[in-house]
Amino acid sequence: MHKLIHRIASRSALALALASLFTTAPAQVLEAAPNGAPVNPTTVTQEPEKRWASVPTRTLSAGGVEFAYRELGKQHGGTPVVFLNHLAAVLDNWDPRVVDGIAARHHVIVFDNRGVGASTGKPSNSMEQMADDAIAFIKGTGFSHVDLFGFSMGGMVAQEIVLKEPQLVRRMILAGTGPAGGEGISAVAGVANYDLLRGLFTGQDPKQYLFFTRTPNGIQAGQAFLARLQERSHNRDQEISVGAYVAQLQALGAWGHKPPADLSAIKQPVLVVNGDDDRMVPTLNSHDLARRLVNSTLVIYPDAGHGGVFQNHTAFVPQALEFLAR
Repeated sequence: MHKLIHRIASRSALALALASLFTTAPAQVLEAAPNGAPVNPTTVTQEPEKRWASVPTRTLSAGGVEFAYRELGKQHGGTPVVFLNHLAAVLDNWDPRVVDGIAARHHVIVFDNRGVGASTGKPSNSMEQMADDAIAFIKGTGFSHVDLFGFSMGGMVAQEIVLKEPQLVRRMILAGTGPAGGEGISAVAGVANYDLLRGLFTGQDPKQYLFFTRTPNGIQAGQAFLARLQERSHNRDQEISVGAYVAQLQALGAWGHKPPADLSAIKQPVLVVNGDDDRMVPTLNSHDLARRLVNSTLVIYPDAGHGGVFQNHTAFVPQALEFLAR
């Protein structure tokens, strides 16, 4: 199966499947509010520059790269929260409920790494290089101290950032991620490519398989998440290229085979979060991270997969805000 997937990956079939990951048709799905009443996201009234669905995309020059980024909550001041993207993600793959929820109290900055989305340059093919790019971007913003929120691959990049420049990081949130050499991480390429093709041939968005459980609750949560990703209708980010996706898979493969790092050197407070049934980065890696980080808090959501923070955004956002406010 893996040999077949690798052969397909070099052909147009993977390009079509990858494109399908980011071109989900807008769905007419109403998200349930905590009190059970339906909420239509299009009726939410906020100033355009204070909503993830409409905040403008800007560029920042650093390290020879023009980084595409968006920011919200600048008026709050304080330590900004820098979001680090998952595999194949661009700016529009972040859940608006999570971004807007954290930006309600914090300055939030989200960017595309080198060669991804609208950022220029050759895509990085190692976590170490991605961390160097992120450090260049962060320093380019003028901030000397940030909080990091890394989801999946972004959580691996966050670990490299804090090990390289510990003085730069105040706190970290690591969601759906694992340590170098973690169990099952070297197989992420196979899981991702299989579900890309499965989504193509079944007419489903691959994220429905990759991020959510196949229980009724997980399927419904996935549909609501996919609808939220379509709330931004104008000035959307560029889709990731096949070349950038392949480079990221190379980085994940190398990370999965890398000797474990001494995470006891990380003294910063860390919130480790995941679902209890993560297929992409097996949940046991979250338990491993929490054990090895000396100042960590672990949260595991039941009946949830890789995208547990999106499925449980009504619980996760308050937990993240409480953690960041400590």
